[in-house]
Amino acid sequence: MASRITVKQQGADEAVVKGGKQQCAAKRRNRKALGDIGNLANVGEVEVKPNRPITRSFGALLHAKAQAEAAAAAATDKNNKKQVSANVAGLPPVSNAVAPTKRVVQKRGQRKVTVKPKPEKPIDKEAIPDKKIRKDKTREGDDNSKKNSQAFTSVLTARSKAASGITNKPKEQIIDIDAGDVDNELAAVEYIDDLYRFYKLVENENRPHDYIDSQPEINERSRAILVNWLIEVNTKYNLSLETLYLTINIIDRFLSVKSIPRSGELQLVGISAMLMASKYEEIWAPEVKDIVCLTTYTHEQILVMEKTILYQLEWTLTVPTPLVFLVRFIKAAVPDQELENMAHFLSELGLVHYATIMYCPSMIAASAVFAARCTLNKTPLWNETLKLHTGYLQEQLMECSRLLVSFHSMVGDEEELKVVHRKYSDPQKRAVAMLPPAKNLLPEGSVSQQS
Repeated sequence: MASRITVKQQGADEAVVKGGKQQCAAKRRNRKALGDIGNLANVGEVEVKPNRPITRSFGALLHAKAQAEAAAAAATDKNNKKQVSANVAGLPPVSNAVAPTKRVVQKRGQRKVTVKPKPEKPIDKEAIPDKKIRKDKTREGDDNSKKNSQAFTSVLTARSKAASGITNKPKEQIIDIDAGDVDNELAAVEYIDDLYRFYKLVENENRPHDYIDSQPEINERSRAILVNWLIEVNTKYNLSLETLYLTINIIDRFLSVKSIPRSGELQLVGISAMLMASKYEEIWAPEVKDIVCLTTYTHEQILVMEKTILYQLEWTLTVPTPLVFLVRFIKAAVPDQELENMAHFLSELGLVHYATIMYCPSMIAASAVFAARCTLNKTPLWNETLKLHTGYLQEQLMECSRLLVSFHSMVGDEEELKVVHRKYSDPQKRAVAMLPPAKNLLPEGSVSQQS
């Protein structure tokens, strides 16, 4: 019935259009006021003849037609959705948002065209990870790179150490050399480290410089003979080693600033310096009359020279000599009696020879200890305790140590310089002067001559 009504109405469209104007004019003339206002009606897009009333059966037909069109539209949408879902089947959802669809307006008399959406490329989750996954992977990569770099560095360090002969040896334990003197008030354990730090700072302030070229009447041999004689006098009067070392320091400092016109006055300078040093260091210092008998100089000459030396030195007698450092360094070596005597023997050989004036007192003392350990074949030759208290590495002491050992190898060549050798050949000194010098610190030619 609905299709029949539609055909009839399509055929009647032209008739309605042609006779519309004539009928409207006739109606205007014959219309009664509000009499047939319900006779004309337009339902939807269907145009009904003006003289045909709307009945109940005709309204039902129109309602059925509207339901059929709605069902057809729903079926079309359903088919379109099935086609789109078939095209994108198996793809993961990208987001929760629904992509807007294009609305197709179909004109009357035109065929419906279904627009298929373009197929989307599949998205790989691994290609686009979440932010958390990216951060985790970045952190893991950084950690792995750090671990790898540390591993490579450790491998290279180990190989370089192995190539250079360095191995990871356990650190040596530093010995507390003052632990046994805690109850000794004279040892001044609370201040001893500060004292030696101060000595190291000021040891170059009153150090003699190279003066032998500025003395026309003095040479290295005449100075060595004087020092050798003063060591003999020191031993005869049982003076302390502090007096001996201070005596040599006063002589060298005075000769650095004052020229001696005649070589005969060199002995006067030496005996006057010993008198001054004994007054400074000894409890019972020798008197001038005791010293006069040892020389040809008068009482007045000794006192005048004493005043001259004090004036040139500006009355500065408190200086760190090699003995000040030697006592401390020997203690750091934890020595036996033989090692202590050997260190003193080598140090006094350095006093006799002018060549050691180029080295500072602390280096002479440290070199004497190192050369003594080499001579007695002590192991290790140098340790962490000695490094701490001396402030020197083994490599820094090699030059001065070789010089002291060379003096030891030549000690019997000159009769005038045998006082130190005789002093330390005494059995009370363990006869350390009779021991052969350290071969590892001697040149090859000297070793062959000694053998």
